[in-house]
Amino acid sequence: MEKSSFASASSGELTAAVYGAGRPVRVIPLRHPLDAAVREAAASSSPSPLSAAMERARAMGPWEWAEAALPCLAWMRSYRWKDFQADLAAGITVGVMLVPQAMSYAKLAGLHPIYGLYTGFVPLFVYAIFGSSRQLAVGPVALVSLLVSNVLGGIVNSSSEFYTELAILLAFMVGILECLMGLLRLGWLIRFISHSVISGFTTASAIVIGLSQIKYFLGYSVTRSSKIIPLVESIIAGIDQFSWHPFVMGSAFLVILLIMKKLGKTNKNLRFLRASGPLTAVVLGTLFVKIFRPPAISVVGEIPQGLPSFSIPRGFEHLMSLMPTAILITGVAILESVGIAKALAAKNGYELDSNKEVYMLP
Repeated sequence: MEKSSFASASSGELTAAVYGAGRPVRVIPLRHPLDAAVREAAASSSPSPLSAAMERARAMGPWEWAEAALPCLAWMRSYRWKDFQADLAAGITVGVMLVPQAMSYAKLAGLHPIYGLYTGFVPLFVYAIFGSSRQLAVGPVALVSLLVSNVLGGIVNSSSEFYTELAILLAFMVGILECLMGLLRLGWLIRFISHSVISGFTTASAIVIGLSQIKYFLGYSVTRSSKIIPLVESIIAGIDQFSWHPFVMGSAFLVILLIMKKLGKTNKNLRFLRASGPLTAVVLGTLFVKIFRPPAISVVGEIPQGLPSFSIPRGFEHLMSLMPTAILITGVAILESVGIAKALAAKNGYELDSNKEVYMLP
């Protein structure tokens, strides 16, 4: 066996001859690790997050401070009036559709329909001033309404006035939690929730919501539950109370919605039908009930005018029992709103600060 021979250091290669055959091997030079003193000096020279934030705050001018407090100033300064017509059409469509949608979400939460209008009307104006997303519309959502109904329904009857006060207290708790998350800059936490979890949760909630709302479609009451099997059993048990009038009316408007959506997808010239489908169904349904007044079709009834007076809700003894639900609703609301806002921002080519969105949601 021959001895190994080494190439010169300048070539950077090591030639090892084993059994008369050589193979070049590249030498990777080792770096000496930093000693303790150098590491401490490097750590002390890097600014802490607090000092970095203070430096950014000192570098901000009056206009930057104003835009940070009121994000609406940024889009007002660069707004193009040629977009006003499209924005006006979008605002009218969303506003008209928000009325029946918000009332239906209030019914899903076990509240009077007027509270759906309150939660759909006020947040839009507040978010237009303090929000940073250009397309996001905030307001009541189905998942949160379902969670409110399931939790409060186990504490008190939904027909009592105390149920409404507990719902207001729960909304207050969610607002406090979202403000704390925004102030502590915890918006990055949503990155650790996988899309599979969100998709599964949303799909399951959609099934439960659909089954719980089928009572308005079939014309008889269904057990209030967050589980699928009790809902299906209640639907089957009450089939003898089936009413044709709401079923026929609901089926007709469902067909109208599907046809208009299909035409809007397949024909570019009829794309407006996708957005106007729900509005058309609402207008036709309202006119039908107003003209023919079918006795088997239940209506919302009189809606109180104006905004409610300010009052402190009761039920603070239920604060700890409502805390897990408040935390869950906070997570669901942030996931839905911030997730949709970031997707819209990426699609339209602008950046979005998750922490600002979390802070502005309450």
